[in-house]
Amino acid sequence: MPTPSDHKRPFFLIAGPCAIESREVVMQTAETLRNVCAELGIELWFKSSFDKANRTSSSSERGVGMQEGLRILAEVKQQYGLPIVTDVHESWQCEPVAEVADVLQIPAFLCRQTDLLQAAARTGRIVNIKKGQFMAPWDMRGAIAKCREAAHESSVWLTERGSSFGYGNLVVDMTSLVRMREFGCPIVFDATHSVQQPSSAKGVTGGNRELVPPLMRAALAVGVDGLFMEVHPDPDHAISDAANQVKLADIYNILHQAKAFDALAKS
Repeated sequence: MPTPSDHKRPFFLIAGPCAIESREVVMQTAETLRNVCAELGIELWFKSSFDKANRTSSSSERGVGMQEGLRILAEVKQQYGLPIVTDVHESWQCEPVAEVADVLQIPAFLCRQTDLLQAAARTGRIVNIKKGQFMAPWDMRGAIAKCREAAHESSVWLTERGSSFGYGNLVVDMTSLVRMREFGCPIVFDATHSVQQPSSAKGVTGGNRELVPPLMRAALAVGVDGLFMEVHPDPDHAISDAANQVKLADIYNILHQAKAFDALAKS
């Protein structure tokens, strides 16, 4: 498991489709990611969400739900031997989700929710906290403290995913990666959510996946422990984050380049 002292360690990857929209999409993506990461020597943590509870519109699709989603994620874990990352939105979800997931992810908009953070920490699983778009990096100390108050030995990761910049736009302050590393937690850069354009596409979130590789390179140059990317076989027709998910067919070239930048930064 990545630890805060492993700053020279090659990056690990959290990746998968944004939402679990079908077993077929999940299994295809998991198999391809596993094979690519095995070839490139990258540690992979498979991520997909059973429920996208925070949507721009109430009419947007949310996924297959917790029961079916956990069944599919358990199949990924068993068939491909991959550790699992998935979101939790409410405190009561943490215990049943922890029976399958190795990492409970706290969505950015919920990163200050005390009961949720502490319920996740008490499961004994890793808690990956997405930094809120409205949060200064130094304010994430409070989220870490809440987890460790609930479970002293809890393992926490922090993920940078951009900050609100006016309406419908995000920017990434690369110095936040440096600031948050001072907290003694592994730091992850979310390359796909950082290119979102929230609520900008007629009731859904827009984005620009072409900006994923340059932002990824910048974060690796600054120094991060992990990368987060949402990956889909046909992202333009995905039910969530269609504009910013990476195409599965492009993932080998993107990760091959990432390896080179990571090695140079950590040499």
